[in-house]
Amino acid sequence: MTEPLLTLDGLRVDIASRERTVHALDGVSLSLAPGEALGIVGESGCGKTMTALSVLGLLPPGGEITAGRVLFDGQDLAAAPAPVLQDVRGNTIGMVFQDPLTSLNPTMTIGAQVAEPLLLHRPGIGRKEAWARAQEMLRLVGMPQPAERMKAYPHQLSGGMRQRVAIAMALVCEPKLLIADEPTTALDVTTQHQILELVDDLRARLGMAMILVTHDLGVIANRVDRVAVMYAGKVAEQADVRSLFARPRHRYTEALFAALPERAADSGTELHTIPGLPPNLATRPTGCRFAPRCTFATDECRAAEPPLVDDGTQGAEHRFACFHPVPEDAASEDEVVVPAAVPAAEAPGEVLLELDALVKEFPLKGGAFSRSRGTVSAVGGVSLSIRRGETFGMVGESGCGKTTLGRIVAGLDEPTGGAVRFEGADPSRMSRTERRAHRRRVQLMFQDSTAAMDPRMRVGEILREPLVIQGVGSRAEQEKLVGELLDAVGLPRGAVHRYPHEFSGGQRQRLGLARALTLSPDLVVADEPVSALDVSVQAQILNLMRELQRERGLTYLFISHDLAVVRHLADTVGVMYLGKLVESGPAEQVYAHPLHPYTRGLLDTVNLPDPEAAAAASGADRAPLEGETPSAAKPPSGCRFRTRCPLAQEVCATTEPPVSTPNGTGHQVACHFPLAAPRLASAV
Repeated sequence: MTEPLLTLDGLRVDIASRERTVHALDGVSLSLAPGEALGIVGESGCGKTMTALSVLGLLPPGGEITAGRVLFDGQDLAAAPAPVLQDVRGNTIGMVFQDPLTSLNPTMTIGAQVAEPLLLHRPGIGRKEAWARAQEMLRLVGMPQPAERMKAYPHQLSGGMRQRVAIAMALVCEPKLLIADEPTTALDVTTQHQILELVDDLRARLGMAMILVTHDLGVIANRVDRVAVMYAGKVAEQADVRSLFARPRHRYTEALFAALPERAADSGTELHTIPGLPPNLATRPTGCRFAPRCTFATDECRAAEPPLVDDGTQGAEHRFACFHPVPEDAASEDEVVVPAAVPAAEAPGEVLLELDALVKEFPLKGGAFSRSRGTVSAVGGVSLSIRRGETFGMVGESGCGKTTLGRIVAGLDEPTGGAVRFEGADPSRMSRTERRAHRRRVQLMFQDSTAAMDPRMRVGEILREPLVIQGVGSRAEQEKLVGELLDAVGLPRGAVHRYPHEFSGGQRQRLGLARALTLSPDLVVADEPVSALDVSVQAQILNLMRELQRERGLTYLFISHDLAVVRHLADTVGVMYLGKLVESGPAEQVYAHPLHPYTRGLLDTVNLPDPEAAAAASGADRAPLEGETPSAAKPPSGCRFRTRCPLAQEVCATTEPPVSTPNGTGHQVACHFPLAAPRLASAV
């Protein structure tokens, strides 16, 4: 048998601060063979990233490996001196960090940053050769116009391009092991697909092993050989990817899979959620760490810690730490997790919001004192309507205009052309007093809840602020309403005394929802509200949004690039591409029978959270999107999608596509050659 390239043996990591010591990792044991891909999954705070960083000794301040070994290529990195670790980092082990914008140096050009590892680790290479090899690596990672990009700075690139730069830096020395920490978090589905295909291709070329850290189970199902599921600093289950997805044995793994939107999309059930929160790792819990949140836990689970063992039913490679695992032939509701049914929602009412040929253009400036050098067409003539009580899901790639459209609806940006009508009235024609009253009826739920809250204000002040500005009630009445809002979003009333940074990501998103509901709006514009959350917290927020919609009669404009989430939540779906609405209609129709080639491409690009289904789909008639989105400053003539469309013809370059309803059911498409053949299988 091949000797492991990497072995973690009983790894323990403690992080000491002035107030406490957090036991971040507690006896983690994993191995990785040469050329193998290992996925590490779990909720936020479970120890995924800490495990990856421990390999390279990149621990946070106060962090220390207190026990165990990190054997890489026969050498214990846990006990290695600093010069040895410096020689390994970026040389024999490459690292792709979660946020490329913060991991790239803003003062250095792209070329200098990609060439830097070569100059540090290859003394015989001169600057000219390093520059040439850096440019070649950018070409290998699919960077358009690599010679020109070498001179650019990180802020001048898109998110997908910055991620390609980070991958080029990690691979330029041709390492034996690549560690990728959430490399596609918050990227749209096509950019995610391109990045993952790129990593797979380069892994095959260079014969690298890989550790992929992510909370996206669809990515794991399609890209790795084996999976380790972590919970509270320990490995709960590990197996080959097909065995794990087909027959999870640990109750935590089962609960993660049950929380996937794909599991509830067609069954009329709400998303399964895991009750409670992960344990506080400042003290080592007794017994099974998942027991307080597990519906199958017994006194045995609370008294003793289950060992990570194999029960012999699925081969020696499938191990789990659970006293009451999912049975091999589980068939009843007493043996498996079953999501609850969703109460029937009222049918949408009259039209609440209408957009009529909405246009938004931003001027391009050449410098601080220069004249305009053209415009960016962010929204190019969008018309749609949203009914009261409805959830309208808006999907599309990054830069397609979704967020700009949402900001216009919320009143944060003024349109360049067209009209926004709310219950028939145009807010731009209202008096100042009328517009002030109107703002109470439309609220915005931001993507980054941390950045949307003043870190110097306590939660009580943040939630009271809109009431104070609008002059709603006395202070006592305001405080009572704040308490009721916290009850509604599932947070304790004592939260009013805490600051935003004292909450987890999911809790902050609950606060963001409470903040949006403070003035009892009719319409909530939710801009990517769950894009960076792990699957269990995402399920909690989505269920909460649906429950509050039923209770309060809310209408949502839900903006997202996650097609599975939109399908689960939305009644109607709109698909945007480069500022244009290319398709819209009832969610089930759009997903089951897309009419626009772009919509079909988006669905075919989705990573299915099931290895068997993904393998079957790869042999079907699937056509994932390829190529880069054109610049909104110079959009293509005619149909804006024609430069990437497999069906494009001459007429597409000269004439804007007409809007039609081929099936006569409100399912609209803007395309010269709409698709007619039914879908072979739904991708989401």
